Amino acid sequence: MARTTTKLLSPVLLLLLLFLCSFVDGAAKRRIHITDDLEDVVDDEEDDVWKQWGMMKKENPPDDEFDPPPDFSGMDFGRIQDEMMRRHSGPTFGFVKLRLGGGLRTRDDVTGIAMKWTKVLKTGAVEANFMAVDLSTIMFTMTKGQDTLEVKEFLLDQPEAYEVKIGDRVFRRPGDPPLEEVVERLRREKGIPLKGG
Repeated sequence: MARTTTKLLSPVLLLLLLFLCSFVDGAAKRRIHITDDLEDVVDDEEDDVWKQWGMMKKENPPDDEFDPPPDFSGMDFGRIQDEMMRRHSGPTFGFVKLRLGGGLRTRDDVTGIAMKWTKVLKTGAVEANFMAVDLSTIMFTMTKGQDTLEVKEFLLDQPEAYEVKIGDRVFRRPGDPPLEEVVERLRREKGIPLKGG
């Protein structure tokens, strides 16, 4: 009895499978027809964009922070320098004094730090080049001065950097004493006499 049921089910399943295949094939061949008569379609969504396409772009209006210019008469000298640094757009250069202590650095160590900083800033689309000057100083140059504040913040976040000098301004982390005091303290600890004294 089981053999007869299997013999009957096989042709039925085969017919069902054939029917499904022809249905799917017919549905795949069916196409949707879109008429070319588009007179009653209203398309005014892109009119303004279409009118502006191909026209020269106007200069971006200045940011609110730069317009109007600040009143320098009531500012102290440091605040004026900060405002000037924010608006600086030409080439810039500066120096980074590296942290003292922790063993002596070699030329290769300082060059490696300079190369690392150059590469990291390049990944952030900041064009700054760092060069080793001596075992405790790195010089940087930038063609776009508007990135100066970003570079300053980046450098002060680096563990190797102690202070950054841009122009006649010196920047350190809050609470860090001036470099001269640190050098004097290290000389006293090691018993090295000061020059001229």
